[in-house]
Amino acid sequence: MELARSKFRIMLVDDHLERLQMLEQVLVAEQHVIVARLDSNADLTAEVNLHKPDIIFIDVDAPARATLESLAQINKLQPLPVVLCAARSDSETARRAVDAGVSAYVVNGLQPERVSALLEVAVARFEVQQNIRLELDAARTRLADQRDIEKAKGLLMKRRNLDEAAAFALLRRMAMDRQQKIGEFARSLLSAADVL
Repeated sequence: MELARSKFRIMLVDDHLERLQMLEQVLVAEQHVIVARLDSNADLTAEVNLHKPDIIFIDVDAPARATLESLAQINKLQPLPVVLCAARSDSETARRAVDAGVSAYVVNGLQPERVSALLEVAVARFEVQQNIRLELDAARTRLADQRDIEKAKGLLMKRRNLDEAAAFALLRRMAMDRQQKIGEFARSLLSAADVL
């Protein structure tokens, strides 16, 4: 997901009207579009689905557990860069914020002149996290494929009295005939063998 551009669709969350207005003025002056203005009691998951922001910007006195749980849910279902500013925090809350997928976490004072830099940091960190997530998913898939291919080869060796090379060649040919990746076909073969 590539977000590197100058204008973002931003969802603002803040319980203090004056602070929210100041933040909105700064962001609009930098050509960003504010798609929603919410307080911390809003259903963030539903609001993200409704408004489809590029970034969530939250400015609160202290992040509530419900807010962090909503952010964790959003991070699982439709990850977004999140900037979280808090007037006060503790190490446990900071850890939970990071676990929830917060990209930039600022404690004790948001300064208007730093908003642009915060957005850049949040987007950059988010993109790094997403790349790591994709690489991890790909590695998990490769490991699962290798495991299932080995099991399927073993099954073919046993049932068809083949050596390892012949079992692999047969597995590969059967996957190609069905226009499937070999790992996917190996899983199908193992599932069918379990049924039988």
